[in-house]
This record gives sequence, C-alpha cells and structure tokens, in this order.
Amino acid sequence: MKKVKLKNSKKEYNVGKIICVGRNYPEHAKELGNEVPEFPIIFLKPASNLAYDGNEIVYPNYSNEMHHEVELVLLIGKLIKNATEDEAEKSIIGYGVGLDMTLRDLQTQLKSKGHPWTLAKCFDTSAVVSEFVSTDTYKYNSQEIIALYKNGNLQQHSSLNKMIFSPVKIVKYISEKMTLETGDVIFTGTPDGVSKVERGDVLKASISNIGELTNVIK
Repeated sequence: MKKVKLKNSKKEYNVGKIICVGRNYPEHAKELGNEVPEFPIIFLKPASNLAYDGNEIVYPNYSNEMHHEVELVLLIGKLIKNATEDEAEKSIIGYGVGLDMTLRDLQTQLKSKGHPWTLAKCFDTSAVVSEFVSTDTYKYNSQEIIALYKNGNLQQHSSLNKMIFSPVKIVKYISEKMTLETGDVIFTGTPDGVSKVERGDVLKASISNIGELTNVIK
C-alpha cells in the first residue's frame, strides 16, 4: 500500500485513487494542439504508480518520448460526494508538488486510433509526489509559482492562478462523478513547456511555499 505524508507531521495516509486533470492551463492545451476544455478532463492512475522525492523515474523500454509535467497535487482528507464548494474546500487537507510523467508517443498513437490512452499515463514511477503541506498551516492563494528545471534549465514556469479550474472547483466536479475518500490524491494539470526527457536527466520541480522534488530519469 502506497502512502503519502503531511510535512512536519507523523501523519501518513494510504493512497486510494490518483485522479488527474488534463488540459487545465490554456497554453498547455494549445501547445499540444488541443481545445481549451469547458469542464475538467479526468483520467486515473493506480496508486502503484506513485514515487517520491529522490526516487528514480524509470523510463519504460516501450516508449521513445517521455515528457515531464509538473503539477499542484491535492490530498483529500474526508469522504465526500456531490460536495458544495465549501465542502470541497474543507476536504482538501494538503498541497504538494507532483510530476505526471507521460509517454507522449504512445499517447499520440493511441489517440489517433480512438483508443483510451491509459497506458501512456499508467506505468511504475509515473506519478511522483512530494510531502504535503497541511492546509492547517498554509493558506493557498493561487499566486504560487510552479516551475520545473531539466538539467538546470528552466522548462516550465507559471502561476497557479493560470489554471482554468481552481482546486475547489476540481474537487467539487470530481465529487459529482465519483465518491472521494480519505487518501485520494488529485493532480491538477500542468502549464506549458512540457518536453522530452532522456535517461540521466535531472528534474527539479517546485511550487513556492508548498514544496519541491528532485528526481533522476533512469
């Protein structure tokens, strides 16, 4: 069972679902040639995909084009269904930094055939998370800067206020489609600047006041 932790705390949570939001920054949707969505685009990853700060990210041998995607990640702390915005906000107990690693060549191939692109998103170490800062000690304000450096070079840089759908609206929307439970984590989408990684690359991801990750591609 995979677990996540609250920073400066002994609290750990067993992870149930990993729920991801696609195309939540307009510029990222455009750079991939996609329309800006009218509602959150949702896909899932199994908890077995989780990796942590300092872990190696394994490059699958069936892909030649893996991309990095840095994201704000939410930790859910209570069971909710059909939540109001107030209930959705109160259900978020932590904020973290995440990497949603994506096999872009496989994704493009599967999409072109009308197939689900699950296998482009779901592989071991494809969902990297930091420790989570507690909402009891940190107040999210949407002005936080999200960034990713590859081998010391800045690749992604934006502000969380550029998201189309805010964390609260994402949680509310998902709760209308499925029950959210304690330990579920939600990846909220990536800004533009995604790029191909190679074995040996060092990725450093951060969100101001929330946390950071450093991972090597294996």
